[in-house]
Amino acid sequence: MDRILLKDISLNSERSDIFIEDGKISRIAPAGTICPPEGCDVMDCRRKAAVPGFVNMHTHAAMSLMRGIGEDMVLTDWLDHIWEIESSLTDRFVHLGTEVAALEMIKTGTTMFNDQYWFSTAAQKAASAMGIRNAMSYVFLDHLNPEEAEREKEQCVRMHAEAEGWESGSIFTIGIHAIYSVSEPLILWASEYARKHNLRIHIHVAESEKEDLDCKAAHGGLSPVEYLEELGVLGPDVIAAHTLWLSEKDIEILGRHKVNCVHNINSNAKLSSGYKFKWKELSEAGANVCIGTDGCASSNNLDMLEAMKTTAIFQKAWRKDPSALPLQTLMEMATSNGAAAFGLHTGRIEEGYDADIQIVDTDNTFFLSPGPFLANFIYSAHSDCVDSLICRGKFLMRNRKVAGERGILDRARDVLDGLR
Repeated sequence: MDRILLKDISLNSERSDIFIEDGKISRIAPAGTICPPEGCDVMDCRRKAAVPGFVNMHTHAAMSLMRGIGEDMVLTDWLDHIWEIESSLTDRFVHLGTEVAALEMIKTGTTMFNDQYWFSTAAQKAASAMGIRNAMSYVFLDHLNPEEAEREKEQCVRMHAEAEGWESGSIFTIGIHAIYSVSEPLILWASEYARKHNLRIHIHVAESEKEDLDCKAAHGGLSPVEYLEELGVLGPDVIAAHTLWLSEKDIEILGRHKVNCVHNINSNAKLSSGYKFKWKELSEAGANVCIGTDGCASSNNLDMLEAMKTTAIFQKAWRKDPSALPLQTLMEMATSNGAAAFGLHTGRIEEGYDADIQIVDTDNTFFLSPGPFLANFIYSAHSDCVDSLICRGKFLMRNRKVAGERGILDRARDVLDGLR
């Protein structure tokens, strides 16, 4: 049984002891009041703070090996370029790319990520070996080809069967790439399969103005959200990445169906897809609003702290309101809201919750001021302030060191020559 005592750590601006046992936060008490049991791993956390691990709700993890390969392109051109490269991917490439992604996410405070990419079995093995929680999709992308659709159905069923043997920290999901790349019959089959087997549905929705206009032209004036509602796809089990080009009616629909809407500001802005994400309106309508980084081929990194800062700054700018996104709300979007989307008992540092905890080093210039901790953490610090990371009650990183880090980087270099 793993036991950890985080001794004298700042939690919500109070000095505390946090006792972790068997993967759970067993007890939180004033600093110096918990006596560690024999064999307990005690970490002196003076000048350190505890925050929940980040939940990155939209990634294409293996794209960690594709940074910079499609720069200065709009989304449609970028996708064509990426799909050409992806046509020659192998499971080894995806395994190594996911290892690199998991390493980067651990180093930047993420304890859970929701992925949509190819060779998901290889990706799952890589992520699980690193100890990070993961949700892996079987991705449907038939390019409206009936023969390809049948092949993908068979592959999905086979991969779902394999996923029954996955470790408890891994979740199998259904990935529907988008309404413009997946045929309507296959969208219906995939969503029905997901509901039959109680699986989450991970789909790109309303990412660009072109997607919105093309959908309206093809489907009698229906927006992507309206079209998906007409098909019966939307529900609280749907994780909708982007949800950027929305009408008031779209927002009402997403809220009514309790859809999990994921904002990916760095990717959206960098591809010039847009930036006016309606988080407040979606939340008030009933949707669960989360944050993701997207893949490294479009966002260039998997740093949730950077994504949070950019999210808040853009909201303040386009709404012309410096109070547009409160810090605590921003933290919830990056932690507990993502956990709720998967029904996980994490995302908070409270007794009884799973122990997914970032240990933040505050002994530096970023935290010297008397300002609120979250302001210093999100707006001032960089992710290298994350000193250690605990996931499911185990250290994945301690004192900025991750086991096997050098080997991961060396192995990844072996496959990069074939990509260029």
